[in-house]
Amino acid sequence: MSANIKLLHHHFHALYSFDTLRVRVRHTKIPACSTPMIYSQLSGGISRSLLVGKCVPDSLSPELSSNCSSESPQLLSNKEGSVITILRAANSFLPQVVIASTVLALIFPPSFKWFTNRYYAPALGFLMFAVGVNSSEKDFLEAFSRPTTILAGYVGQFVVKPLLGYLFGTISMTAFGLPTSLAAGIMLTSCVSGAQLSNYATFLTDPPMAPLSIVMTSLSTVTAVFVTPFLSLLLIGKKLPVDVRGMVSNIMQIVITPILTGLILNRFFPRICSAIRTFLPPLSVFVTALCVGAPLAINVVSVMSPHGLSVLLLVIAFHASAFISGFAFTGLVFHDSPDVKALQRTLSFETGMQSSLLALALANKFFLDPLVSIPPAISTVIMSLMGFSLVMLWAQRKETAVN
Repeated sequence: MSANIKLLHHHFHALYSFDTLRVRVRHTKIPACSTPMIYSQLSGGISRSLLVGKCVPDSLSPELSSNCSSESPQLLSNKEGSVITILRAANSFLPQVVIASTVLALIFPPSFKWFTNRYYAPALGFLMFAVGVNSSEKDFLEAFSRPTTILAGYVGQFVVKPLLGYLFGTISMTAFGLPTSLAAGIMLTSCVSGAQLSNYATFLTDPPMAPLSIVMTSLSTVTAVFVTPFLSLLLIGKKLPVDVRGMVSNIMQIVITPILTGLILNRFFPRICSAIRTFLPPLSVFVTALCVGAPLAINVVSVMSPHGLSVLLLVIAFHASAFISGFAFTGLVFHDSPDVKALQRTLSFETGMQSSLLALALANKFFLDPLVSIPPAISTVIMSLMGFSLVMLWAQRKETAVN
């Protein structure tokens, strides 16, 4: 009996002590998120579910009360934001990725050989889809309202660049003593239409100019079925028939359908666009690396031929001259335009980058000498390296100017 009385005495003494301490705690300013730990140390046998419900004392300020409940969502949102930032910043690594894919294609060609020509059109179509998702129909209507700019891009594509091709083709024979077939390959490379990669490069540098770039490239591609055979006859002395139906089909697959799909999604399904827009930059970088590395890996034997180094230097000079000419020509013609700098960058891409894969296909199909295919194969890599290096350079300059 005395033992029971003694046990009850200790029980009531413990409850009294706990109540005293709880009163002290309620009148002490304690950080919100440390309160549950103090209560758990004091409570002993009190239910944990009750303590969780009483995370913050009534006397604490609302600001401290909100910290406990909002800290975890804030941490999650910060983590999600950092991931999204990394994904969106993937385009800034594009030049390095292109260089890495070039080196890998030279060292270990099988890593890219699986990416054959049948995958190239869907890959370029994906890049055009990325542009469409980030554009609107108003952007393209505005592009069509600038016929003078479109004409300037066309002149750069089919006048300036073929002249440069003829110049460096002649230099290859006179100064370097290279075979005529290699000179023909350089000239052939200068006669083809613009490259869809120029549209993506413009999108990365000046997004509002991307629709204008697409219109210019599409126009040069459509008319290439007539212009390229004429230029090849004029410069090389051989008329090369171009598959009109195949060219139109390529434009539908690579340009029109993907861009229309992106525009429709952006117009009618903005939530879907917002969800996929985050993942487009890293995927686009990966696809671009494949488009650069695969042609080099497939034609690595031709590129590493005895004449490869001389042709490499000539192709670099050809593309550098084309980029510079497009930039300078635009500055002269549109020096009064308020967006002259963006126009210069856009037309520089249009003039400096062309569909070298088309030139490579024409060389393999219509020329018996395999040396003709070497300049287009090298051009595929060089124009991408130089183009996306300019993307990085101009993007950094724009950022510095803003800051």
